[in-house]
Amino acid sequence: SPRSFELYSAASTIRLSSGIEPECRDESVDRSIALTVEGALTLGHLLSAALVGFARGLNDTPKIVGLIVGVGIISISQGTIAVALMMATGGLISARRVAETLSHEITPMTPSQGLVGNLVTSGLVIAASRYGLPVSTTHVSTGAIFGIGGGEGSLNRRTVGRILAAWVVTLPVAAGLAAMLMWWLPWL
Repeated sequence: SPRSFELYSAASTIRLSSGIEPECRDESVDRSIALTVEGALTLGHLLSAALVGFARGLNDTPKIVGLIVGVGIISISQGTIAVALMMATGGLISARRVAETLSHEITPMTPSQGLVGNLVTSGLVIAASRYGLPVSTTHVSTGAIFGIGGGEGSLNRRTVGRILAAWVVTLPVAAGLAAMLMWWLPWL
């Protein structure tokens, strides 16, 4: 007799049963795996956050390692290890402020909206990595959250303004500082 699968939802629990058809309907025998919708969403959110971490390493690490190795001081493997350690250290030391801003100050988000933001971020960053495009994982994530808040009409315009101002100011300031340093270094 062919096996059948039955998926049903009772309140907020999803239950999957496996067996031949009469067995699936027999509730006296528990052959099922139950997962609450909240539990599934939490698991999805954790897995999608891990995927964002993978995407960040996939895209950000080669950019930084390329700069370090280009100087000719260390090898690619040494550079990769050094960058991984520094990214982890930086994340442990100061990621909290960025995380608080992204998760609470741009727009209020439900867990499912956070899941969408993570999936969009990881998908775009992995796609960019596939084509060798250097993107900022933080910028992509922030853009996804802007989209969530914009779609809901709940963006905190003051926070969005601060973030956009930082993005606009950062590039010319970095270019100016690098130019000044390059001018100054030959004098050493």
